[in-house]
Amino acid sequence: MTRILAFANQKGGVGKTTSAINVAASLGAMGKQVLLVDLDPQGNATSGVGVDKEKADLSSYELLLEDKSCAEVAQKTPFAGLWCIPATIQLAGAELSLASLSGRESILKKKLAAEKRFDYIILDCPPSLGLLTLNGLCAAGELIVPMQCEYFALEGLSQLMVTVNLVKKMYNPALELTGVILTMYDGRLNLSLAVAAELRRYFPGRVFRTTVPRNVRLSEAPSHGKPACYYDKNSKGAVAYAEIAAEIEKRGR
Repeated sequence: MTRILAFANQKGGVGKTTSAINVAASLGAMGKQVLLVDLDPQGNATSGVGVDKEKADLSSYELLLEDKSCAEVAQKTPFAGLWCIPATIQLAGAELSLASLSGRESILKKKLAAEKRFDYIILDCPPSLGLLTLNGLCAAGELIVPMQCEYFALEGLSQLMVTVNLVKKMYNPALELTGVILTMYDGRLNLSLAVAAELRRYFPGRVFRTTVPRNVRLSEAPSHGKPACYYDKNSKGAVAYAEIAAEIEKRGR
């Protein structure tokens, strides 16, 4: 059975796309078949897995707003088991186009329902709570929230969970929080320790045991169009995401 995971956080700069890319690639390296769906008009997840968004004829825009299937839009990446539905700048206008459609919140869900060949579908949602993110939350069975260990990130998480609870109530009762990924973590800082402790108190058993440290190699990898495990598999960032992928697989079982 395909597991659909939405990576979402309306606060930008928290490592959401980095997490989506590296979890997807790590699951692929574990022998899973993985589809990474880029729902962010910035297209960073697309370029981060080596797909040239400038040359993409079909994208998530066509998937959402035209009569195109996942099979038609998905591209194979250079990495084991990993496919990508790219995002282009055209997606920036999708919110307006979706707004006038009936059943606009569940278009992605209907498109993904027919896709059975993947073990995982990873949705990289934009850093906002608009119709693109709503489509991601309605299509997913699981939510993963990457967040930075800062006070404002805690505030943002509380706002996100209000939205998630509304989505569960109105559109997708199956949606559950699988976990929170602590990114840019520095165990030497009291603030990181305090935020992590607060999260574990508020979401018992839902915060991933592995934290993602600040890591130069992890930051460099996207500029080479590679996930960290293919850029430098021994870097701290790559090892952390491999462990998180293993934990996601274990939680699914």
